[in-house]
Amino acid sequence: MYISKSFIPILKNIPSEAKIKSHQLMLRVGMIKQSSAGIYSWLPLGLKVMKKIEQIVREEQNKIGAQEILMPTIQSSDIWKESGRYEDYGEEMLRIKDRQNREMLYGPTNEELVTDIFRASVKSYKSLPQLLYHIQWKFRDEIRPRFGIMRCREFYMKDAYSFDINDEEALFSYNKFFLSYLKTFKRLDLKAIPMAADTGPIGGNLSHEFIILAETGESKIFTDKRIFEVDSSGSKLEKKSLEDLRSKFEKFYSVTDEKFDKAEFETKVIEKNRLITKGIEVGHIFYFGDKYSKPMDGSVDLPGGKKDFVKMGSYGIGVSRLVGAIIEAKYDAKKEVMKWPISVAPYDISIIPMINKNDKSSLEKANKINLELEKNNIETLIDDTEENFSSKIKKMNLIGIPHQIIIGKQTENDSIEFKEAGEMSQKLKLSEIIKIIKKQKEEN
Repeated sequence: MYISKSFIPILKNIPSEAKIKSHQLMLRVGMIKQSSAGIYSWLPLGLKVMKKIEQIVREEQNKIGAQEILMPTIQSSDIWKESGRYEDYGEEMLRIKDRQNREMLYGPTNEELVTDIFRASVKSYKSLPQLLYHIQWKFRDEIRPRFGIMRCREFYMKDAYSFDINDEEALFSYNKFFLSYLKTFKRLDLKAIPMAADTGPIGGNLSHEFIILAETGESKIFTDKRIFEVDSSGSKLEKKSLEDLRSKFEKFYSVTDEKFDKAEFETKVIEKNRLITKGIEVGHIFYFGDKYSKPMDGSVDLPGGKKDFVKMGSYGIGVSRLVGAIIEAKYDAKKEVMKWPISVAPYDISIIPMINKNDKSSLEKANKINLELEKNNIETLIDDTEENFSSKIKKMNLIGIPHQIIIGKQTENDSIEFKEAGEMSQKLKLSEIIKIIKKQKEEN
């Protein structure tokens, strides 16, 4: 792909309304464009990254046996009244009426709708457990949307729901998602820590937020530093293995500000291990038993002819929010260098030839190299403009493509200048470059 043919509307200056790194970068490199307060159009560069994140989320959900569905954005108010949440949810819910004067709403979450789907279709305990998820746009009418996509009104989210016969099986499902989230964030090259959290309007008595450390985070966190050393590798989708995994994390005090207790923190964590900082929530899981199944009659037949309400949990990941979270974790604002993880980068490598009106030989070399890269399923972006060399490098560093090939007049195919974004260059053969990139992609 030539950059001259790409829709990447780069701005020379940082927009004044953008206060945090992710908002600044996403506007500046043309990943998003504001449509109205807290609502954005996703342009090609931003959409490519978000879709790659979405696919990783999907793959990890599928690995634990969750099944994908797709629920609508517009819901009937009737099921929310049935659960008792219609009036409780507050002004964040966008309430509307159709031409028949029926009360509708733009879904902020889907506990009611998925329970309605379940109760119409599953009648016996023999069909349990059921793990259902979808990836869909949500809307919450934030009173003061800010920080770009980090605190917006319309956002793209994966939400999943579990249905089980009893508390023991339901906690097994909860722990499956716990592991799935750790694996998801690891593939995104993020160190996300599970922390005990408040259940909020979702309800229930068990909840974990997955937090990445960031100065711009809205969540204040209190934790034992040793939690960052917990190793989740080797965990299996078995009850004992998943219980042990959660126990490894939960033995260290780690909470968000809603759950913070100063006396407990100072008692459980010695001073040298205390960490008080800020973080960004990238995932949230809840267990709430029969909070929704009971008022909505989501019951199944048990052995012996009895009925009981299923036990439920819900599990959210902000797919669009993760784009911003990765930028907050990876973007060096001082050097103006972004380096996307190879797993979600919009392109795997950029080719930067030196071009002038009278000499197109570097572009011809770039095209030949690109053909070899394409044969190996390596996505490239070629800067075919006649800008000066430093401007091209600066542009590619902002876009954040993790690898760069630089082509000058003396470049030959067996000796190519290769560098990682923001790092020093080295001379390598094209075959060696291909090997490096393919290995990184396979590992993610």
